[in-house]
Amino acid sequence: MAEETLISLFHKMVAKKGDQTALRYKDLGIWHPVSWNQFYQRVKNFLFGLECLGLKEKDKVAILADPCPEWVYAELAIQTARAIVVGVYATSPPAQIHYLLEHSGSRFIIVEDQEQADKVLEIKDKLPRLERIIYIDPKGLRHYDDPLLIEFEKVNALGREAGTVDPHRYEGLVGAVKADDVAMLIYTSGTTGYPKGAMITHRNIVAMVEAMVEVTGLDDKDAVVSYLPLCHIAEQIFSVFIQMKVGATCNFSESIETVNENIREISPTVFLGVPRIWEKTQSDILLKVRRSTWLKRQLFNLLIIPGRKAAQARFSGKRVGFGWRTLNLVAYFGLYRTLQDRLGLLRSKLLISGAAAISPDVLLFFHSIGLEVVQAYGMTETSGLTFIHQGGRIKLETVGQPIPGVFFKLAEDGEILKKGDSIFSGYYKDPEATAEVLQDGWLHTGDIGKIDEDGHLKIVDRKKDLIVTPGGKNIAPQYIENKLKFSPYINEAMVVGEGRKFVAALIQIELEMTSQWAMDKNISFTTYSDLAGKPEIQDLIAEEVRAVNATLSRVERVKKFLILDKMLDHDDDELTATMKIKRKKVHELYREKIEDLYRNGHDV
Repeated sequence: MAEETLISLFHKMVAKKGDQTALRYKDLGIWHPVSWNQFYQRVKNFLFGLECLGLKEKDKVAILADPCPEWVYAELAIQTARAIVVGVYATSPPAQIHYLLEHSGSRFIIVEDQEQADKVLEIKDKLPRLERIIYIDPKGLRHYDDPLLIEFEKVNALGREAGTVDPHRYEGLVGAVKADDVAMLIYTSGTTGYPKGAMITHRNIVAMVEAMVEVTGLDDKDAVVSYLPLCHIAEQIFSVFIQMKVGATCNFSESIETVNENIREISPTVFLGVPRIWEKTQSDILLKVRRSTWLKRQLFNLLIIPGRKAAQARFSGKRVGFGWRTLNLVAYFGLYRTLQDRLGLLRSKLLISGAAAISPDVLLFFHSIGLEVVQAYGMTETSGLTFIHQGGRIKLETVGQPIPGVFFKLAEDGEILKKGDSIFSGYYKDPEATAEVLQDGWLHTGDIGKIDEDGHLKIVDRKKDLIVTPGGKNIAPQYIENKLKFSPYINEAMVVGEGRKFVAALIQIELEMTSQWAMDKNISFTTYSDLAGKPEIQDLIAEEVRAVNATLSRVERVKKFLILDKMLDHDDDELTATMKIKRKKVHELYREKIEDLYRNGHDV
């Protein structure tokens, strides 16, 4: 029997589910369902259409779009042809798009709309291998006469016509896809240099899917919202991969701006959020509480206490006393249920924070209001998540236990090593980098970890980011940064101190919460920069830093800080597409500010 591939999983689900809903998308205020049979037909048409344009095995096809059904139709069509998908973040500027298309050698690119098409047209003369730009939304593009451009629906029309010639050819293509075929190139976020293209095979995908289904217990009654970029491996797992195995329904958000409204409409059972999403949600709740009446603020502060007590008891493995259980039940109907409903998460059964570390205090907040967010850990090179809190066993400062099929150990220096069928096959066109991370069958993750007595993994930091003090002490900046970012007034923090006598921090204030605080204090301001420079804001942040310092060891404490006069930005190459700080780049760009920080930074 042939080994499973993502494509074989898809076709089994089509045969099983037929006319039942596979996808939903919103257009002009109305949610439109797409059945599994319709899904199948659209994948088939687009595949034949691409072949009419000249698509061959092992060709690379890039997709530059926000999450939408066409992204998935195209992805499965490309993979059925044994070609390779190259995901590109929709926020990428032309220079980054050029690098990915040139490095991957993509012959075709699928773009969402005029904005994305314009980016590619700007760099097309530097991409001799690029043959077609396929656009999904024709608005604004109909008058363009560039020969590279062709509409997505026209490719579908070509495919429908071609499919009538040999009606059974498609099934033969499905059977020809092999488990070790590269299904996609997922480019790493590039926090320390140029992105590297991780080669993810069908074997990797199927291993990840089977393990996650076993761990989570998801089934065909579940619903997920797709709103994070589909070129991110974690979003692919929950929006595409698992769906092919269990038949869950994927609902495509209209945009990142409307995701909160869409979640309330859908009430998903599964929701994946990066830490920034959870932090922003918490800040929004606290801001609304702050703006409410005195009585409502007091009620909120009172009713959250039993939830916090119950959560802390669960974390420590203790039984919640009868009195606190009763009070928690009262608080549920008095507060938590309403909050969960307004967030659209009342039906949720799996809430995950992944892609980066999250503050334990943020997790505690959500558990206190009855939303049991679990933390997960993984990376592109492992085809997704490899550790997750399981079976209600949650420890706030850990990322849980390994999923089935993943083997791990710690090296002598604490680096986490992993092996298993979900480990990627290497970096595209980069044998040196591949040999560096894949040694003797083990993936060297570059993360430093610790294992507790219950087998839970705690991530200390990235190996390359650890700060070594003159006294020889190792300091994990990420741990301090996460504590700082729990403050409702701090949006981003970068801890520095390598070779210095003490630790300091660059801080970006959280604009909405800090603005509200300033208005409450009758402090006038105009822009972010103006607000960041106010002496009262300096004092506010100093208080927040002092509160964090009280929880840290002496050597970890932040002695000075500098509030940035602008927000870190992806377009300025300060953040990755996944909104992680590019530490090396920020160090270079802010070298003078860091020097000034140590000379004149605000003392804590």
